[in-house]
Amino acid sequence: MAHECDFGLIGLAVMGENLALNVESRGYSVAVYNRTTEKVDELLAGRAAGKNFVGCHSLEELVAALAKPRKVMMLVKAGPAVDAIIEQLIPLLDRGDVIIDGGNTHFADTERRTQAVEQQGLLFVGSGVSGGEEGALLGPSLMPGGSREAWPLIQPIFQAIAAKVGPNDDIPCCEWVGPRGAGHYVKMVHNGIEYGDMQMICDAYWMLKHALGLTNAELYDVFAEWNRGELESYLIEITRDIFSVADTESDGDLVDQILDTAGAKGTGKWMSQLALDLGVPSTLVTAAVYARSLSARKEERVRASEVLPGPPEIARDFTADERRQFIDDVREALYASKICSYAQGFVQLRSASAEHDWGLDFGQCAMLWRGGCIIRAVFLDRIREAFDAEPQLENLLLAPFFRDAVDRAQDGWRRVVAAATDRGLPVPAFSAALAYYDSYRSARLPANLLQAQRDYFGAHTYQRLDRDGTFHTDWIRVRKEPEER
Repeated sequence: MAHECDFGLIGLAVMGENLALNVESRGYSVAVYNRTTEKVDELLAGRAAGKNFVGCHSLEELVAALAKPRKVMMLVKAGPAVDAIIEQLIPLLDRGDVIIDGGNTHFADTERRTQAVEQQGLLFVGSGVSGGEEGALLGPSLMPGGSREAWPLIQPIFQAIAAKVGPNDDIPCCEWVGPRGAGHYVKMVHNGIEYGDMQMICDAYWMLKHALGLTNAELYDVFAEWNRGELESYLIEITRDIFSVADTESDGDLVDQILDTAGAKGTGKWMSQLALDLGVPSTLVTAAVYARSLSARKEERVRASEVLPGPPEIARDFTADERRQFIDDVREALYASKICSYAQGFVQLRSASAEHDWGLDFGQCAMLWRGGCIIRAVFLDRIREAFDAEPQLENLLLAPFFRDAVDRAQDGWRRVVAAATDRGLPVPAFSAALAYYDSYRSARLPANLLQAQRDYFGAHTYQRLDRDGTFHTDWIRVRKEPEER
């Protein structure tokens, strides 16, 4: 082809189509291909009409349409489809060309693919892409990792299309993350934190609705107020908006007509599973994943609700001052839980970085999420400041800003969890966060008894407080019989 395009994109579902339009809008020419070639023709006849696009009906055409070194990005369903496309692309490309996977891929697959593609003389990038359809079109958060030599080749395009933050909106939410699967791992942790954020907001909603009795109009006002303070974020903003939408099929509001069963795509589960592999306590995302799983058992829950008793219903009228205090307590529970959730996420990133030798910059990771993505929030600036002040920070809870914030919030946080227990209202994220905080701040935990149990039934041994070494006790021999006590 006479026209040599700057960028190639494979996969024209909503995300791929929007990202292609984003790239073109920044002054780059784009070659596009989709396995169902009608999608290519529809795009060029529709949203891409008159724009700097080349439509291709085969991978051979796509590769031929690209300027060297070629940059080809896949936005297709993660899994075997990605391997199949890579296998087809490799013979068509030349040394130094770049293959980019922008899907929600498991990091281990990206580790494997990076090495396999590099062995063929090509470069591979696994990039997290966050922000949904709107972000893909207007500016996503991008988390690229893989072959380091690929970064100078894709940097101008990636940073041009990324969301921008900063006083002058000139700092791109895109920077090189690290080698091999680092980019996709950071995206996975982003998604896990997103699971936790959403469940924490649901906990707050449930307490305000069922313990305090707020209407949707009142909930709108509460979330609007919260979005003007320390909780300002995309998820708080859209939650506010949800409470304003009337249902066109009834006299009520749409949120109340939505079936209470939540779906999941798997990245939260991956984070929880990998946390277990690393031995790090990412309890917030795990609680959020299980909350979705339990919500999906709707029919079973309905049956259980008819036979399983809870505490007596607490009926009371709140004074105006009590209402304000309760709302503030819930805000503090949400904020403190959020700090714990992000602390866990960055502990997992630190452990994974050490395990896989990625050399992650944790403050930079926080800034990648500052705009364009689902968890974008002003809160992330404080995380960057914490890691700038102490790059080897073990846990965000130890940073002065977050330590003091949790200390101020914990009285209200504890009152909310206690009120939820008294009323039989589930707040899985608030409860998991508080248990994590209390465990982390405890110099001693009951694991001494646990180790004694393990040694009793399985001779797993234990260590002592008063001297070095590994010990085992013949508990059956030295125990006292009940009548001797």
